[in-house]
Amino acid sequence: MPGMVLLGAQWGDEGKGKITDYLAEQADYVVRYQGGNNAGHTVVVNGEEFKLRLIPSGIISGHATCVIANGVVVDLKVLIKEMEYLKAKGVDVSRLKISDRCHLILPYHIKQDECEELAKGANKIGTTKNGIGPCYMDKCARIGIRMGDIVDKDYFLSRLENAVALKNDLLGKLYGVEPFDAKAIADEYLALAENIKDQICDTSYLLDEALKMGKKVCFEGAQGTLLDIDHGTYPFVTSSNPNAGAACVGAGVGPQHINSVLGIIKSYTTRVGAGPFPTELEDATGVELQERGHEFGTVTGRSRRCGWLDLALVRYSIRLNGINGLALMKLDILDTLPEIKICVGYRLNGEEIPYFPGRLDDLAKVEPIYETVEGWLCDTTACTTYEALPEAAKHFISRVESLTGVPVKIVAVGPGREQTIIRDAII
Repeated sequence: MPGMVLLGAQWGDEGKGKITDYLAEQADYVVRYQGGNNAGHTVVVNGEEFKLRLIPSGIISGHATCVIANGVVVDLKVLIKEMEYLKAKGVDVSRLKISDRCHLILPYHIKQDECEELAKGANKIGTTKNGIGPCYMDKCARIGIRMGDIVDKDYFLSRLENAVALKNDLLGKLYGVEPFDAKAIADEYLALAENIKDQICDTSYLLDEALKMGKKVCFEGAQGTLLDIDHGTYPFVTSSNPNAGAACVGAGVGPQHINSVLGIIKSYTTRVGAGPFPTELEDATGVELQERGHEFGTVTGRSRRCGWLDLALVRYSIRLNGINGLALMKLDILDTLPEIKICVGYRLNGEEIPYFPGRLDDLAKVEPIYETVEGWLCDTTACTTYEALPEAAKHFISRVESLTGVPVKIVAVGPGREQTIIRDAII
């Protein structure tokens, strides 16, 4: 009964969409279990690019049922726009199921996000201002509105009127925001819901039945481990838990159903926005990685900071998530480098430390301990087997395995589905 979690083991943007799309050809269900439309996955199939924000990347595969589970917060406008975008590309979106327990992002969440980020000034987090954080705040405050509420017009309006009254009071007094009209919001969102109401269901029950039948289920995390609200580089984190343990809560399945965790890592490290970044390269090599890797956000277009592969960080992710297999992405981006550095550990205040610092001021002070390996200086993008890779590239992969204690099961040498080397059974 294979249930597998697939997640990012760095700061996000590792290439999860490509791997989810690849594995969806073997999976029966692909499940997104947290986050919102602040995440973005880009998938390339037969030269055609697909950009996704909410819908699991497995939707592009021919048969997998895709699930937006209860841990996801949903902006109906974005969801329906994304469905229309996929339909126009010939993708069957009728295979999408949406949890009745997903919380809805509503216009006042987006306005609150904008106002709060602006009020932080120089201390801003770098939120995408899509309302994700305020929606999760309302969920915890028990004033949120869920997907299942919208199928009953009168109930939805009553819940919305209570929430809007609270938000108008808060946003009006704090930021001078013009009041929202509950009836106008209700009319707009009830009309939007007509497009998807037949796809709303109890996805926890759906997945439990599938797993009991031995179906193959891939649980897809958004963002990355170091953006986890509890275990990431707080406060420069997202508003949910991308980690493997959250798959059970975010999808409504028992932990006995998870039997493997695949961690996705780049062959180097990237980070969007502010915060400490021990292996950051603020030189020509960093620019080269950014340009060759097309390191710009799917959702925001923001450029990503680039640095050497940080295995101290990856080992932390392995410990937190129980990762038992790695997918090493964008190996080809290193093709032009004569020497490649790997961070194998940290020194803090002159002493080597065995842990990943929890305090940002400590992380900002750590000194990376590097190992240098020889580059391969040749094109790997046409390699279709591990044996075809240059010896220096195979040595680099071997060092990743020995320094993490986890096998590299997948190697990606380009954005295309066909540019994926499978070294071991995944699902």
